[in-house]
Amino acid sequence: MGTAPTEVTPPKLGKLKVARQCLLQRYEHRPFVSCLAGLYGCQWRRCQRTHAQPGHCCCSKLECGSFALIVLTFCICLVFLYFWSEARNDYNDFDWFNFGNLGFWFPWSIVLLILAVFLFTYVAFLLVLAVCLLSEGQRLYLHWFHKIGISVALILSIVASSVLTDLWSKEWMTVLLSFQITAPYLHIGGVVLMTLLSWPVALHVFQLNMRVSRMVMMVLYITVLGTLYLVPLGMHSPCIKERSSLGSAPALIGHRGAPMLAPENTYMSFEKALAAGADGLETDVTISYDGVPFLMHDKNLRRTTNVKHIFPNWTHTSSAMFTWKQLQSLNAGSWFFSQDPFGTASSLSPDERLQAQNQSVCTLRTFLDLAAQYGKLVIFDLYRPPWGHPYRDAWISRTLDVIQNESSIPSSQVLWLPPELREFVQEIDPDLQQTTSNQAPVEELKLRHISRLNIHYSSMSEKEIRKYAVANISTNLYVISEPWLYSLAWCAGAHSVATNAVHILKNLQRPLFLMTPNEYRLMWTLTDITSLLLVVIIFVFHWWRERGLARIVDSSSLLEHGSYRQFRTEVNDVWSLSNMSSSEKQIPSLSSA
Repeated sequence: MGTAPTEVTPPKLGKLKVARQCLLQRYEHRPFVSCLAGLYGCQWRRCQRTHAQPGHCCCSKLECGSFALIVLTFCICLVFLYFWSEARNDYNDFDWFNFGNLGFWFPWSIVLLILAVFLFTYVAFLLVLAVCLLSEGQRLYLHWFHKIGISVALILSIVASSVLTDLWSKEWMTVLLSFQITAPYLHIGGVVLMTLLSWPVALHVFQLNMRVSRMVMMVLYITVLGTLYLVPLGMHSPCIKERSSLGSAPALIGHRGAPMLAPENTYMSFEKALAAGADGLETDVTISYDGVPFLMHDKNLRRTTNVKHIFPNWTHTSSAMFTWKQLQSLNAGSWFFSQDPFGTASSLSPDERLQAQNQSVCTLRTFLDLAAQYGKLVIFDLYRPPWGHPYRDAWISRTLDVIQNESSIPSSQVLWLPPELREFVQEIDPDLQQTTSNQAPVEELKLRHISRLNIHYSSMSEKEIRKYAVANISTNLYVISEPWLYSLAWCAGAHSVATNAVHILKNLQRPLFLMTPNEYRLMWTLTDITSLLLVVIIFVFHWWRERGLARIVDSSSLLEHGSYRQFRTEVNDVWSLSNMSSSEKQIPSLSSA
C-alpha cells in the first residue's frame, strides 16, 4: 500500500555533543565569550571555545596552576602597589638617597610607581578575564605569552618589594599607619569583591560532582566572606570620632622653608613658607671654618650648590671646612631648576625663577631675624664640625652666641633640639624651649625640662601623644607632606608637624576621612547586610536553576555520587530534530502513494 516508515537510527555520542553545542550556541553571549577567550588565550575562533562538562572541573591541572599563579601575582602586585603609593610622602627622600649613592639625580620614585601601576593593571585584567570565562562556564586556556608575563610580573614585584624593604624598611610603618585611614574603605572594597565572586563560586559549587570539592569551596568562600563581615569589630582609627572631640589643626612648621616652591634652606624658601601661612620654620645649621653658623642639610655641598663648578676638587669636602667667603661665592638656587625635585619648578613666575636662580647660602642670623620679624617659632638640627675644625668643641656656644647676641629673636621662640650639653645650654639660656627626639618616660622628660617632642611621623601614636599632652609636653611630627598623613596627625592630637607642603596643608578645613562612630557603624552594617542578601539570592538562583535542569532529565541520569543530575537535554532535542527530518522525508512518499 504505502511506503513503510523510515527507521530512525539513534545518533552516536559524538554527534550528540556536536548537536548539543549547536543547540546551545543560540543562548551563548557569542561575541562576549569570543572576546574573553581571545584576550585570555588568543583563541579567537568560535570553534576553539570549549564548555566545561557538567560536574567536572573548569580546567586542567596545568590551567588550575596558571589561575592560582594569577591570583598569587595579583595579591603580591597589590601589596607592592599599595606599599609604594602610600610611601608618596617620602618620595623626595628616596630620590635624594639614591642621588647620594649613585651620584646623579633621577626620579626613581615615579618610575617605581609607574611600574607598580602597570604590573597591577596587567595582572588584574587577566584575573577579570579568567573570572568572566568561569562565569560563562568556559574552560581556561591561558596563552603562553601571558604565562611568561605573569611570571615576570611576579618576579619584579617580589624583587622590588624586597629591595625597598632593605633600603627603606621604615616605609612599612607608613603602610600600617595608612590602614588607620583606609581600612574602612578597604573593608567595603573587599566585601564588594567577594560579593561579585559569589556568581562563579555558586555556579561551580552546584555543578561539581564530588561532594568533598563542593564543601571545600563553600567553606573557603564562607570563611573569607564571614571574616570580612566581622573585621570592623576589631578596627580602630583616630579619625573615627565625634567631631566635638576633635582638637585644633596641628601648627605647620616649614621644613627647610617651602622646598616645593623655592630652593631649600634659602631665604626665598623661608619667605615662601611664611607667605603660605607657616606657624614656624625648620632648618639645619653647620658652622663654617671661620665660625659663621649657616644653613645646610647635607654633609657636603654637592647636591644644593654649584660647588662642582666653583671648587671642583672640593665636591665631597665637608661643608663645614669652607670659609664664609667661599660659601658666599656659591649659587644655592640654580640646582632647583636642573633637578626639579618636586616637579614644581615650572609653577614659578618669571620673576620668581630669576630670584630663585640667584639664591645664596643663608646664615643662621638672617634666618633668625626673619622668624623674629614675623613672630614665628624656629627649630633646627645642629651639626658638630669634623675633626680639625677650629670650632669642633665650641659649636654649641657659638650658636648660642648668635641667638643671644647677634640676632633679634627672643629665646622663647627657639625650640632647642641638639641633645649635646643640654644642661649647659639650659644654664646659659633658660628661656629656650627644650625639645628632644627621645620618647622617654614622662618623669624623665620633666626632670630634663623638656617641653616638646620632635619625632618621626612613623612613631605616631594617639595614645602616646595624649599621654604626653596631659603632662604639658607637645608633640611635633616630621616630615608630613601628604594630606592623609596630616589628617591622621590631626585626629591623633599632634600639636605641630614639619612639612614640605605648607601651601597645601594650610587649605585643609578638616581632616580627610573623618566620620563619627555612628556613621561608621551604619556604613559597614549596610554594606554587610546588602552583600549577604545578594550572596544568598545568587546562591539560591543557581540552586534553583540546577534543580530545574534536573527535573527535565530522565530519572536514570543520576550519577554514582548522586551529587549532580547530568544535563542531557541534547538527547531530546536531537531526537526531536531527527523525527522532524524523518517526517519531512515521509511526506513525499505518502503523497505519491
